[in-house]
Amino acid sequence: MNITHLNLLKRREFFRRAGFSLGSMALASLLREQTFAAPKNPLASKHPMFAPRAKRVIFLHMIGAPSQLDLFENKPELNKLDGQDCPESLLKGRRFAFIGGKMQLAGTKFKFARHGRSGQELSQLLPHLSTVADDIAIVKTLHTEEINHAPAQMFLHTGFGRGGRPSFGSWVTYGLGTENQDLPAYTVLLSGPLGGAGTSLWANGFLPSVYQGIQFRSSGDPVLFLSNPKGQSQEDRRRVFDAVKDLNERQLADVGDPEIATRISQYEMAFKMQTSVPELMDIAREPKSVLDLYGAKPGASSFANNCLLARRLIERGVRVVELYDADWDHHSGIATRLPAKCRDVDQAMAGLITDLKTRGLLDDTLVIWGAEFGRTPLRQGIDGDGKSTNPGRDHHKDAYTMWLAGGGIKGGITYGRTDDFGFSPVENPVHVHDLNATVLHLLGLDHERLTFKYQGREFRLTDIHGNVVKGLLA
Repeated sequence: MNITHLNLLKRREFFRRAGFSLGSMALASLLREQTFAAPKNPLASKHPMFAPRAKRVIFLHMIGAPSQLDLFENKPELNKLDGQDCPESLLKGRRFAFIGGKMQLAGTKFKFARHGRSGQELSQLLPHLSTVADDIAIVKTLHTEEINHAPAQMFLHTGFGRGGRPSFGSWVTYGLGTENQDLPAYTVLLSGPLGGAGTSLWANGFLPSVYQGIQFRSSGDPVLFLSNPKGQSQEDRRRVFDAVKDLNERQLADVGDPEIATRISQYEMAFKMQTSVPELMDIAREPKSVLDLYGAKPGASSFANNCLLARRLIERGVRVVELYDADWDHHSGIATRLPAKCRDVDQAMAGLITDLKTRGLLDDTLVIWGAEFGRTPLRQGIDGDGKSTNPGRDHHKDAYTMWLAGGGIKGGITYGRTDDFGFSPVENPVHVHDLNATVLHLLGLDHERLTFKYQGREFRLTDIHGNVVKGLLA
């Protein structure tokens, strides 16, 4: 083989390989443009990691922390020693938010009784919830790391006691997407003012902003800026949306920023919501029997109305609905304030379970009720003479109660046991990370595999902790 022939082969080989490379580059460029021109919907429904028991979640959060010792934890020994000084052995190593000095044990003035075939023990303050006792699992040994409201609220919902992490609902929609195209995947309803942690409770953190929760309001526009400006028709709004979409798609093709894809999908969602949301929020369309079941009143702003709206939302394919009810922080006046708050929520949450069950939705809808922590077995509000005219309870992070229903939960059980005073778990403790791992498991998501890489580290809802509580599973 002469040198000229060898050089020819080299040249031919060069152009052959270069041709493939240039063709590959051109194809990649075309595919890139096609992808950016028609971005994939980040909220498209996704397959779970394994067969789920639940498809959706309704989370009822009582902001401020109800007293488990007056609602779910009947402690005869504590009641017997009510008003006596607390033994030092029970206080060793414990941390409280506000009380100090003289510590007195505090029993409850409310009566307890057993209900249903399961014999679940509940307070007289929850007569309606007692009627669905066989459908709920009461977990009495929840514990958390945080002693004050805002950090504890964030810890429950994000797995971390400070801001910046994605909320529970954001993780779920990131993992599963949504089953509807006309409403947000993750919605929030409030009765009363925001909690101490504010909107961080439903923020997306470092996840793309498409996964943040959307707050619905009970007066004015259900979602801010949903209605058309005065003098603008639906056709006018459509033309504006189409023009903005075209500009956003051009920018997306240039820079490939996923937040632009979020902006495109959210504009389109907003347009669809102009039709879907007003119909959704009109609970007057419900039969009187359903309104009476919840204690709901059309046009009012209440927890009862929000429970009914939660059912209407999940019927339309919304993945996560969170209800926040305020004013459960009873450092004083617990004898009158706690019964009043129970009247606000008792009928509605029992009505929600009954309604879901009647419609065949409870089997694959997980309902969670609880708060950021519980209340102490100690009386708060004692004067220098050891007297108290209007006592309450301080924050308690070491043992408190939540309940769950539906969506693969074993109904009619009490899980875990605390000591005779309700200070600490003595059987089957459940950490907040364990609770979140269990909820994700019921949704078909492995909490150790549901991760997002941020700043060089794989993050997850349960951080590096958490175990599925198998004793709660049906």
